Amino acid sequence: MNQNKNEDRLFAEFPKVTTVQWEEKIMQDLKGGDYEKKLIWKTIDGLKLKPYYRQEDLNNLEHLKSLPGNFPFIRGTKTNGNNWDIRQDIDLKNVEEANKLALDAIKRGANAIGFNVQYIETPDDVRQILKDIDTNTIGLHFYGSSDPSAFLDLLIQELQNQNIELAKFKGSVNYDPLSFCLLHGNFHESKEFDFDECAKILKTISSILPNFKEITINGHYYHNAGASIVQELAYSLASANEYLAELTNRNLNIDNIASRMTFTFAIGSNYFLEIAKLRAARLLWAKIVEQYKPANPDIASMNIHAVTSLWNKTIYDPYVNILRTTTETMAAAIGGANSITVLPFDITYKKADEFSNRIARNQQIIIKEESYFSKVADIAGGSYYIENLTDAIADATWKLFQSIEEKGGMIEQIKNGSIYEELEKTCIQRDMDIAMRKTVMLGTNQHPNQKETMLEKIQPHKDIKDLTTKLKTYRGASAFEALRLATEDHILKGNKKPVVFLLTIGNLTMRKARAMFSNNFFGCAGYQIIDSNGFNTVEEGVEEAFKSNTDIVILCSSDDEYAEIAPKACKQIKDKNNKVKVIVAGYPTAIIDQLKNAGIDDFIHMRTNVLETLQKFNHILGI
Repeated sequence: MNQNKNEDRLFAEFPKVTTVQWEEKIMQDLKGGDYEKKLIWKTIDGLKLKPYYRQEDLNNLEHLKSLPGNFPFIRGTKTNGNNWDIRQDIDLKNVEEANKLALDAIKRGANAIGFNVQYIETPDDVRQILKDIDTNTIGLHFYGSSDPSAFLDLLIQELQNQNIELAKFKGSVNYDPLSFCLLHGNFHESKEFDFDECAKILKTISSILPNFKEITINGHYYHNAGASIVQELAYSLASANEYLAELTNRNLNIDNIASRMTFTFAIGSNYFLEIAKLRAARLLWAKIVEQYKPANPDIASMNIHAVTSLWNKTIYDPYVNILRTTTETMAAAIGGANSITVLPFDITYKKADEFSNRIARNQQIIIKEESYFSKVADIAGGSYYIENLTDAIADATWKLFQSIEEKGGMIEQIKNGSIYEELEKTCIQRDMDIAMRKTVMLGTNQHPNQKETMLEKIQPHKDIKDLTTKLKTYRGASAFEALRLATEDHILKGNKKPVVFLLTIGNLTMRKARAMFSNNFFGCAGYQIIDSNGFNTVEEGVEEAFKSNTDIVILCSSDDEYAEIAPKACKQIKDKNNKVKVIVAGYPTAIIDQLKNAGIDDFIHMRTNVLETLQKFNHILGI
């Protein structure tokens, strides 16, 4: 009652506004504009998100009736906050160095370590990698082994030799034959053999390591291959369902199977969508497990390991990667991840060092211990926007999941190539959005640091051997980076750095805006951009352009003035040097043909495919 009285006093002077009134005001402000096109945001999955949500939008959401820590776990698996594990993954061939790095990470705040054990072959290797690690308090996760069963034998043997209390040993081994099939197009041995091996390992772990997880659903593979949020979730859930079906058919108990599974999801920078993704994932997993009728309903809670995205990380302006991973870490924490790995900001071009590893750990420590993200259960609970996002993602994911099941399940979709085809469609759309700068990658396809060079900083840093994969993982920035690296290589070989001269003239507002656009446009290819305060005459501008030894002249003015300025400037430039390319900033529709006939080589504007245009000019300039 006191709360209601406080709210009455706080809001009494503000009249209530209905949704109808809001919509009327919006239509008035749009002045006849298309509501759908201007205000409805359509995600790559086709989800239509409204410009605002109100309390009434929560009325039909069934999941709001649940509490944190309770089935279906949409609001998290804990009732008193989300004290996630700070995990650092270590990819080193040398076991002594790996152990040393792990101990340093633990000393500095990590309470979970992931080891790539691709080269672990002997009891001595296991002994060395575990040296001085307190296994009672630190979670240990092992991935990369080509023979998880043999590795587990070595691990259990060493734990017993050291008299470590096996019941307290926690962590996981990344056994995922379905991901092997995804990456290579077929199973390691055969479907039957691999799932038999999975059942064998699970039985071993159940009796010896009760707090250890065996099966990992590697959803981040899909994300880093360009998958959308709905695809990443649906493919991961369909894969997990294959394990439930195959292992229960081998007479394993559903409670035992589900409790031994970890889902690894990548977290991108689309903050609210990524928060909603994890909440939707838990909801749908609980719905799937429920169908197998577990004895303990809590077994339907999803164990989520979140790792920051590699797909959206860049070589250029790499410190922006820290901003990206901070957003991603916050989303993972709010979304309710059980553990988080933050990738170092510099791994796109070199081996992570002490500094970048420290930054990655400290991002989690600050969010957890100084911002108190771990103290509140389901921070996003009740948010009009996030609750509706959660529902929309869950609905779309469930439909895709059902479609996969109706077509024979995930294994069948991998073998007939459907998964790769669908991912390719999404990648084409994603790549086009980056090329057109609808998707902004700061420092790479928008607002580049033109003084920055990276070619000589790139270091080979693969300690772990690469495996040829059928799934094409890549970074979204790669195509733009290739352009700029090619320019750097061109210069290092003794060639002149391409010069772009901005001939600004006429209307002050338009010439400045178009000069800024052009500067940003060609800066993405690493060219030298020469700007000015503007010229009073075309002759003055052309004279200065040739003093700069330019390769490209961009005319920056208003559409109205181009009719006179552009043909005149183009003729003077071409008369002096026909190889110099003349570009108009803008697209004055009424006189396009006139300008083309006058010799204008190209037009750059908001609807230009930036990547294709820059690739074309690199080719013209012999880069």
